[in-house]
Amino acid sequence: MDKGAVQIAGLVLGCIGIIGTCAVTGMPQWRVTAFIENNIVVFEALWEGLWMNCYRQANIRMQCKMYDSLLALSPDLQAGRALMCIAVLLSFMSFMIAIIGMKCTNCAGDNEKTKRIILLVAGITFIISGVLVLIPVSWTANQIIRDFYNPMVNPSQKRELGDALYIGWATAICLVAGGCILSCMCCSGEKKFKYSLPRKLAASNVTRQTAVPRKTSSLYSKSQYV
Repeated sequence: MDKGAVQIAGLVLGCIGIIGTCAVTGMPQWRVTAFIENNIVVFEALWEGLWMNCYRQANIRMQCKMYDSLLALSPDLQAGRALMCIAVLLSFMSFMIAIIGMKCTNCAGDNEKTKRIILLVAGITFIISGVLVLIPVSWTANQIIRDFYNPMVNPSQKRELGDALYIGWATAICLVAGGCILSCMCCSGEKKFKYSLPRKLAASNVTRQTAVPRKTSSLYSKSQYV
């Protein structure tokens, strides 16, 4: 398989991961209202994200409000904000680094070894970005599920998994897959081996080659005398 096509596939997965990371960071659908028990007013829903809360009414009207204070947020939201912002920066940096190390570009010259090292750095950074996306998404999902099955939590305060969490998992997979592809391309460089005969064997071959003509010449000279 062509190495250039494989590199482009890894870069495309990384690009999808960047778009998904930015979308998940800004989406308010991390936690959504759970319509259970006495909470059956289905035409009103509350969305909770990293940056804002949105109140939706009958799929027609929606009002969003930014959080008033960063210090008033829960630890999971604060950590989620920081990790997702770092993931956005790292994924974008990985994309730019990967472009420099692509086979179809001349940014790093024609040095294949340098390009393989650049792709390795880009791949590792993509994988780190995917892990950073996976941590807050899985952490939030764990808390939602734990509170949902906790009988001590009021049903009106229980939440369900939002669309942003599912997109976050898919984004993490794309980032890790793209990073693995680019990292594997670093180890797939062609190695050229030079095979040489041992000195003793080479010397014996030279001796045979020089000995054979001498023998034939002596026989030829004797035949002339006869």
